[in-house]
Amino acid sequence: MREELLAQVSELAGPEHRGEEVRQSAQQKAERIVQEELGKLGWGVSELAGCPKGDARKVRIAERLRRETTMTLAWIGHHLYMGAPGHVSCLLYRKESNQKQGEDENGENKWF
Repeated sequence: MREELLAQVSELAGPEHRGEEVRQSAQQKAERIVQEELGKLGWGVSELAGCPKGDARKVRIAERLRRETTMTLAWIGHHLYMGAPGHVSCLLYRKESNQKQGEDENGENKWF
């Protein structure tokens, strides 16, 4: 029903009214990604909420959301139960930093 309404609005609205529609579409994509990743883990919202804010699985989901969507750190922190935007940023930075340190110039892991 909601998607039908969005389609109707997009037909009626001019370019100046498309911002909200684009935002909703991006949010829907982000929500699909979260559900897909939770499905891979066999998790529900209760498992997501129950594990630590800095859990590596949450960080992987956050990393994918940053790579594939325009969702803010605040949105990611709220929906993944990761805390404040600054904390999410720090976790993503640390993950990226650790990945770079563990790879050689060819992108291969030099620790194994």
